[in-house]
Amino acid sequence: MVVDEVEPTGAMPPEHAPIPKGLGASAGPTEGSTVPTDGFVADPDGPANDGGSGSGGSGGGSRPGRGGPGRGRPGRGGLPRAARRWLVVAVAAVIVVLAGLLAWVESEAGAAAHPGPAVVIDVHPGDSLGSVAAQLASHGVISDAFAYRIWLQFHSAPNVQPGRYALDRGAGFGTATAVLAGGPNVFDLALPAGFTVAEVAQRVGQLPGYDGATFEHVATDGSVRSPYQPAGSTNLDGLLGTGTYRIMPPPPHVGQATLDRQLLTRMVDRFDTMAAGAGLVPGSAALGRSPYEVVTVGSIVQKEGVYQKNLGPVARVIYNRLARGMPLQMDSTVLYALHQDGGTVTPADLQTPTPYNTYLNTGLTPTPIGLVSPQALQAALHPPAGNWLFFVVVQRDGTEAFSSTYAGQLANEALARQRGLG
Repeated sequence: MVVDEVEPTGAMPPEHAPIPKGLGASAGPTEGSTVPTDGFVADPDGPANDGGSGSGGSGGGSRPGRGGPGRGRPGRGGLPRAARRWLVVAVAAVIVVLAGLLAWVESEAGAAAHPGPAVVIDVHPGDSLGSVAAQLASHGVISDAFAYRIWLQFHSAPNVQPGRYALDRGAGFGTATAVLAGGPNVFDLALPAGFTVAEVAQRVGQLPGYDGATFEHVATDGSVRSPYQPAGSTNLDGLLGTGTYRIMPPPPHVGQATLDRQLLTRMVDRFDTMAAGAGLVPGSAALGRSPYEVVTVGSIVQKEGVYQKNLGPVARVIYNRLARGMPLQMDSTVLYALHQDGGTVTPADLQTPTPYNTYLNTGLTPTPIGLVSPQALQAALHPPAGNWLFFVVVQRDGTEAFSSTYAGQLANEALARQRGLG
């Protein structure tokens, strides 16, 4: 830079002499002076610059990092405009998919217009809710297992207990969940051979929704009869079918007495089917007995023989004693009158004056004394040949020894005592 020559140091310049550019500039403005602004650049954090770049003492133009965002470059911490568009599209797509999925689940959740007959599913210990859902779908209770599992994420999932459940086909998600949450509703009723009607009633009373006393009343009031019952009898002992009965949930608005009669009718029908298959009517005629008498023989055979290997010989003993006019002398008949199932018969019991005491009375008991198995009925219809009149248990596995003389009976009783069975 070239400047005019100046006075030596210490000399004052002429009063109106111009001050060269760049010389004599003070550090700050003096009072009354004006500060030029065309040489400042706008602070990037302040208001935007509404003009072009100014020319400061250090040159014109915007300084790097100080100006606003450049054209086509991302703002501080932002995404490019194209990326933002793609993000919006992706989020919208996810929302559409989820909405469609939920709409599909709700369409699958409803019950069928006409639910079908009930089916039974078995839930075993350790089964997952997914496996239960698969069973429901395979049996047609719900339309889709996957949809049901999604539906449960928005509803209260049931705590499914092991057991059997009866559900209608096409029941839908809500009804199926309510049934599962209520616990098992299908039960098995086992009626073993030898049971009396009173014992059957006690077992029926253990079922949810049933009462033993009301069942026994229905079973003895004559409202349900067997074709093998004598006229005037209301006793169904021996005339109910043995085995296992599946008890389904009762239909709505059905009274207890109706349920009892329906169940009792099933039991009578089962025995009738078994008796017909065994040829009870023609077989009884061949023996010179009524069907009811043969059932009575079968019931005593059941209680006295217990095991298959004993049934035939016990039946023969009964028929031989009847033929000779001998008292049957069967402990089981005495205990029946005392409402006892098994146990020791005391001397006092043997003197109890009841029609069922076959120590005091000859002939058969007035009624059967318990339910009859198919095997016992066959033994009563087709007893083996033999002249036995006595028998006693001689082995711990229940094997009985038979004899035709009282002396033989005494010997078998001594053998039983030696074996600790007397």
